[in-house]
Amino acid sequence: MINLLIFIYGTIFGSFFNVVGLRVPLNQSIVKPRSHCPKCNHTLTTIDLIPVISYLLLRGKCRRCKAPISPFYPINELITGILFMLAPILMGWSYDLIIAWTVISLMVIIFVSDIHYMIIPDKVLLFFSAILLIERCFLPLVPWWDSITGAAIGFILLLFIAVVSKGGMGGGDIKLFAVIGFALGTKLVLISFLLSTFLGACFGIIGMLIGKVKKGKPMPFGPYIAVGTVIAYFYGERLIRWYIHLM
Repeated sequence: MINLLIFIYGTIFGSFFNVVGLRVPLNQSIVKPRSHCPKCNHTLTTIDLIPVISYLLLRGKCRRCKAPISPFYPINELITGILFMLAPILMGWSYDLIIAWTVISLMVIIFVSDIHYMIIPDKVLLFFSAILLIERCFLPLVPWWDSITGAAIGFILLLFIAVVSKGGMGGGDIKLFAVIGFALGTKLVLISFLLSTFLGACFGIIGMLIGKVKKGKPMPFGPYIAVGTVIAYFYGERLIRWYIHLM
């Protein structure tokens, strides 16, 4: 029952993160106007805003004009709920869950904003930087300076790549990895970078093969950072031990 409750709350947060990820990059308020159909501007009621369930009840269409609703929204809500629920299952019940849920929240918002606009908003990064700074004061890494080292490495590594590739890496990606490094520490931010790069390369190659990605055309890196960071957070230590064992 507890896991189910966490899942439900996760889907609710996922719905809110959709709003944040779609509005903040456009400098729009996340409070006003209320959620509405982009086609007919019909203001959505409570029954229209139940995460995942409303999409199924409405069969993926606006109640008034019957315009199709993107499945991206319920899928993102569902994934957020699953990640929130999996966090205590994978890492046990501890205060570190606060950090885990904060990292998941940041990654979901970045996923939404970057995949839609290829923008990682500074406002989002500043907000979560402040939250993670407070959280790490009470729940520090061991040693405590690993957060500072991780942030420095995340920032410098991405900045170096941006300089060498002459703009191949966006400023938002650089700042995001600094935040990730502060939250995860030195080892895990490097794992996050390796996983993000690997995923981005794989999907980039697949995209070019099927004609969805054009050579030389920018593609959002944020979604791969989000996935790579979540994997690194929960499985990074295991991956390191597995690698050492193989060596």
